[in-house]
Amino acid sequence: MKMTLSGWVFVAMVAGVVLGVVSPGAAVALAPVSAIFLRLVKSIVAPLLFGTLVTGVAGSGSVSAMGRIGLKSIIYFELVTTVALFVGLGAVNLVQPGAGMNVKATGAESAIKTPPPTLAEVIEHAFPTSVIDSMAKGEVLQLVVFCFLFGTACAALGTKAEPVVKFAEALAEVMFQYTRYVMYLAPLGVGAAIAVTVGGKGLGVLFGLGKLILTMLGALVVFVVGVLGPIAYLSRVPVRRFFHAVKEPFLLAFSTASSETALPKALENMERFGVPKHIVGFVLPTGYSLNLDGSTLYLALASLFVAQAASIQMTWTQQILMMLTLMLTSKGVAAVPRASFVILSGTLATFNLPAEGLSILLGVDAVLDMSRTSVNVLGNCLASAVVARWEGTKFEDDVPPA
Repeated sequence: MKMTLSGWVFVAMVAGVVLGVVSPGAAVALAPVSAIFLRLVKSIVAPLLFGTLVTGVAGSGSVSAMGRIGLKSIIYFELVTTVALFVGLGAVNLVQPGAGMNVKATGAESAIKTPPPTLAEVIEHAFPTSVIDSMAKGEVLQLVVFCFLFGTACAALGTKAEPVVKFAEALAEVMFQYTRYVMYLAPLGVGAAIAVTVGGKGLGVLFGLGKLILTMLGALVVFVVGVLGPIAYLSRVPVRRFFHAVKEPFLLAFSTASSETALPKALENMERFGVPKHIVGFVLPTGYSLNLDGSTLYLALASLFVAQAASIQMTWTQQILMMLTLMLTSKGVAAVPRASFVILSGTLATFNLPAEGLSILLGVDAVLDMSRTSVNVLGNCLASAVVARWEGTKFEDDVPPA
């Protein structure tokens, strides 16, 4: 039986772990292979977003409809990420993974002085000064804003903008084909990424802070089963078909610790799943900046973990205030590896928690990053399906594709 891409990716992940254990030196030497794959994937994102989002917005035929979809998306993002924060908060208070570690403040405190961005700064940063600069820097939210306004202008002009819309539609099709070519390299890139992580950190990274890892994984499972599951059920999303649609993007995100890597495949698969092009083209890219469920859960858990490790007692009022801060700063988390770590460092400085706790988290961040990133992708794919259902879209019966 012919093996699917997901099967080859899984085999490559196992092979990468084995190589990292057996020959760490050879595993670490594969870093360029992983880097090349990530570079190729990043080359897809900007033109694919432009093509899909402009085509979707202009093709919707209604500026008011896109405004309604945008409002529904933001409401959904805010509700779900808030729940994710409190799941992380509940898990860390229940298990107390940092208790007894006796972390003390050191000179490392002075290394982190950058406060989290204010609400005004986050809003201002969402609007690009140059779309070319946004593409070069991979600023997904800025690209979404530009493409949304550009597509709206095309919709308002009607037939006059048809050549531009047709170009955007052709560009999207070309980039989907380009994506298929790049994905042939996914098993190599994924296997190399896993091998480099295990070879560089060793399997000890899985056991050194086992309580923290298990708490994080348990909280993510609770969130997926207890929050995303009921959302899918209440929204009447065909679960089995949805699983088949998100399987490949989920594995890509897990193995590379980058939501960006999974974006092209997620866009293609969710459109094939039945989410209308104008909805998936808007919700998925926007969610990559505003709906990172796994990352926000991790930020809540990790910040309280550091406080526990330093024997700092935080009142419920202080914890809620920290959650409100994280609710803001997590909206600026980029869809790239280790971005949550940067946000966390600013939060620790703001609440006078020891930066030495970051060095403890760094040892297992590779493992935690893979798990939270894959949940980010899962949550965004579900968000596109829920908004589509909210807009009255009907999916096929719950039968897996042939």
